[in-house]
Amino acid sequence: MQRVIGSILIITATTGAGYMYGQELKRYLSVMQYLRYIAGLIRGEMGYTAAPLAEIFYEVGKRVKEPYRTWLVKTAGETERREESAFARIWNRCADRYLAGLNLKQEHSLLIKELGTFIGQLDRETSDRSMQLYLNRMDLEIEKLREGMASKRKIGNCLGVMSGIFLVVVLL
Repeated sequence: MQRVIGSILIITATTGAGYMYGQELKRYLSVMQYLRYIAGLIRGEMGYTAAPLAEIFYEVGKRVKEPYRTWLVKTAGETERREESAFARIWNRCADRYLAGLNLKQEHSLLIKELGTFIGQLDRETSDRSMQLYLNRMDLEIEKLREGMASKRKIGNCLGVMSGIFLVVVLL
């Protein structure tokens, strides 16, 4: 009886691990989609108001959820103080500091940092075109994640169940 209960618990635990892997993939995709949404908001504010960057970040920061709000508000504060000469450095430092909890992959972290170079351009027309190219690139990354997610979730679920069965067979 103990072996049966133990076997059921092992299979349940490994199946749960596979399920949690799938949920983590979904969470990561939603983070990337929300970052794309924020980039769209920033582009809209830049085109509509033509306000200084600090005001744009404050306004966008009011409309987004945490931790993105803190990131944008702190970036706005550091941009106003201008302790460093290059905006891209301020953007990169704030992205590293305030978005670290999102656990972004390195290529996606670099993609977010790249946004700082597009925003920091002085010419409005060039900035708008660059932002559009950046948003298109974000869309491609999100599409890549979405395409691979379904198969990875299935594999994660199957591996969870199969590893549990394997452990039960080995232990019995």
